Amino acid sequence: MSIDWQKVDRVLVVRLRSIGDTVLATPSLTALRQFLPHAQIDILLEDWVAPLLDGFEGVTVVPVGKGTGERLVAARRLRQRRYDVVFNLHGGSTSTFLSRATGARHRVGYSNYQYSFLYTHLLSSSADFWGRDNTHSAEQQLALLGFAGVPVEDQPKTHLAVTRNASLKIDERLGYASKKDLVLIHPSSAFMTKQWPTENYARVAEYLANYGLQTVAVASKSESGVLDNLAAQSKVPVTIFDDLSLPEITALAARAKLFVGNDSGIAHIAAAVKTPVVVVFGSSNRSHWGPWTDSPNEIVYQEFHCQPCAGYECREFGEPRCILSVSQESVFMAIARTLEKAAG
Repeated sequence: MSIDWQKVDRVLVVRLRSIGDTVLATPSLTALRQFLPHAQIDILLEDWVAPLLDGFEGVTVVPVGKGTGERLVAARRLRQRRYDVVFNLHGGSTSTFLSRATGARHRVGYSNYQYSFLYTHLLSSSADFWGRDNTHSAEQQLALLGFAGVPVEDQPKTHLAVTRNASLKIDERLGYASKKDLVLIHPSSAFMTKQWPTENYARVAEYLANYGLQTVAVASKSESGVLDNLAAQSKVPVTIFDDLSLPEITALAARAKLFVGNDSGIAHIAAAVKTPVVVVFGSSNRSHWGPWTDSPNEIVYQEFHCQPCAGYECREFGEPRCILSVSQESVFMAIARTLEKAAG
């Protein structure tokens, strides 16, 4: 059953989960808006990450909580919106349930999704669509659109808006540092297999000071110990924040001359506002999760035969040698090259 796009007025994109997943969905939103300039385009996000798309033009964010009751209420509201087409960019059971609950005539997903029979259009794999084995997460999502007839050959890059309110708040929080050239560091990570040692980031801050750059580091409240450790170990001043909102982190990233950090959602935020990035990789799949940007960027890693892995723990060596083996010098060199490229 093909989609008659001339009769499509309302489209829903479902992308539950994390910061990085949300950022990497923005190329699909861009492709849809370019293809359907007059349609209603909504994206369903978990409520805690929904503010990340504040100010994103041409798209309405529909937040949903994690509780069963909240999701049932969301399902009823989605049904009332009468979508013509739904793209589920993540195939978890909750997103499948909500996609089906819309009652949309066309529901697009991958054939390996759980409860795939609830979809009307199923793509075998992004590799089949693009004609190659290795595909990026952004390409994996774009492939679903392309499979359904949306032009995606130009492969839009990630994009986030910087809101005026968030930018003003960052100016206020930075104080005197707002007048300096900044580098944003994100020294924490969800898994030890993705977290470069904090003392290495202290050396990075010192190295960046040679360029006249002031380091600002961010993390969540639960990771504030990493920030305290970084500030204590660095011989140069490091401004730390553990309480910024997602729009404020976006505004801070846009202000920075460079981002340096682990493979994380914050790295994708920086790339999405066209800030040059240097990302230290450990266990993750570099070809799938690297920065999706045209701005200067480098991935720094030490290759091991066991990469990539799920990253919950290191079953090969007992400690994450992949991330621990990345040298300070290799990151310094990547920083120098990236700054040179950014300078033009």
